[in-house]
Amino acid sequence: MDNTVYIRLRHKIQAKPNQQIKVGDIAQIVANEQIANEIKPIILHQLNMADQSIVVIDLIHVVKEIRKVNSHFDIETIGPSQTIVEVLYKKRKFRPALFFGVWLLLFFGASLTIMNFHEDVSMREVHQRLFKSITGLADDHPLLLQIPYSIGLGLGMILFFNHVFRKRLNEEPSPLEVEMFNYQQDLDHYVIMHENKESIKKINDD
Repeated sequence: MDNTVYIRLRHKIQAKPNQQIKVGDIAQIVANEQIANEIKPIILHQLNMADQSIVVIDLIHVVKEIRKVNSHFDIETIGPSQTIVEVLYKKRKFRPALFFGVWLLLFFGASLTIMNFHEDVSMREVHQRLFKSITGLADDHPLLLQIPYSIGLGLGMILFFNHVFRKRLNEEPSPLEVEMFNYQQDLDHYVIMHENKESIKKINDD
């Protein structure tokens, strides 16, 4: 029987508190069906309160645990060398008052930011000059320019963020989603590096 086992760790998984993390939870396994069924139930870690919200499981630890079960497996590893386990605790109850308060804060904050920007660049004077250049008439309130400009500003924000409330306009990610993805990648990289430092410190202390 072929004893070759191909293992590819998942980059990140989610788990419940006090859950047992098994090989089958964090890895994709390609092997003989009998071998795969033998490897998947191997327990790698028991989550507890000391783990807080994030645990990093290293590939070496996975290989060691598999070797304990059967040292004759020929293990070939592919892909990431760590898996991040995110522990999901119960979400806090939705508070309409808090949500509405934050929404108002963001709404008025964004409005004031836009108004202050327009005041800094003298947008009103720009509209007045444009209106006079186009029509030849002087008007302190060129609504024919200001109203379409205001509507276009709102539509531009919708197109930029690619969302109308929860509805996505198309499959292309918005710039905000791209930035959030990059932030999450940097955060995961930091967690992995920090975990490696902690592991080395524990080894040195021992």
